[in-house]
Amino acid sequence: MDRARLAAHKVSNTLQSLLLLGTLALLLGVLAWILGGPSLMTLTLAGVAGLYLANPVASPRLVMSLYRGRWLDPAEAPQLYGILKELARRADLPWVPRVFYIPSQVMNAFATGSREDAVVAISDGLLRGLAPRELTGVLAHEVAHIANGDIQVMAFADMVSRIASLLSLTGQIALVLSLPLALVGGVEMPWLGVLILLFAPTLSALVQLALSRNREYDADLGAAELTGDPVGLASALQRLERAQGRLWERILMPDWRIPDPSLLRSHPDTAERIARLLELQGDLGARADERQRHWPPGAAGHLDAPGWTRPVQPRRHLLGPWY
Repeated sequence: MDRARLAAHKVSNTLQSLLLLGTLALLLGVLAWILGGPSLMTLTLAGVAGLYLANPVASPRLVMSLYRGRWLDPAEAPQLYGILKELARRADLPWVPRVFYIPSQVMNAFATGSREDAVVAISDGLLRGLAPRELTGVLAHEVAHIANGDIQVMAFADMVSRIASLLSLTGQIALVLSLPLALVGGVEMPWLGVLILLFAPTLSALVQLALSRNREYDADLGAAELTGDPVGLASALQRLERAQGRLWERILMPDWRIPDPSLLRSHPDTAERIARLLELQGDLGARADERQRHWPPGAAGHLDAPGWTRPVQPRRHLLGPWY
């Protein structure tokens, strides 16, 4: 895959995302038309467009308060912040994302907030379970989500999906109330509209999941471009996949779990993501080599350098973690 194909791949991902968002908006408009005609459809779509322009995103502090962790000071993990600072510079972010430390052994990381107020949450299990090269790949993946505006896109998709579900529920209630009149022939039932009302929540959920998978692929590509090291992220994904489930399950029954159907997954299949990343190896050219070599002093980058430190592991008591 050369640079032209990489650019074509990014354009394809963007078009797919626009198509999926358009499908959600179309479904919402059809539901509003069924319930209230053109006036309600126009009002609903105008309101959704206004919300999209307002770009509502949950406050990072509100989200992080649910995880009972703490903000990580740069002095506690200078290499970690050094990597984030360099990734933010390469991604043209206006600010370096803050780090929220989650006292959980589950290996997990996610981003929230906007480009101007971004947060990357990292679990204790992820910090201790990944090598620096792998952790750099994961951080680059989250920075790519922030740079691509995926947090806002997915928040908008979730909002549209919830509104569609609300309209569908309203229509179903009206349908139940008018059913006696339909049975005696007093009301003609629009069966196509009935089917749309019944299946709209399922359709919107499937479109939302497809959009999420598309944005994950694009974030993987963005991470490879930011670090010049797609193998680091591929290795991290492989390690995260192996970490799923309890220890005795991984030892005694490593393949017993039935994978979810692809349509019902919020993330693409890990094997497919790894295969796509490995295809990028060597395809990013000299720019990738430069990006792998030039990390700022004090940042371990993707190297297993001496001096790499992690935050103090939290201790626990009956009421939760403490530090």
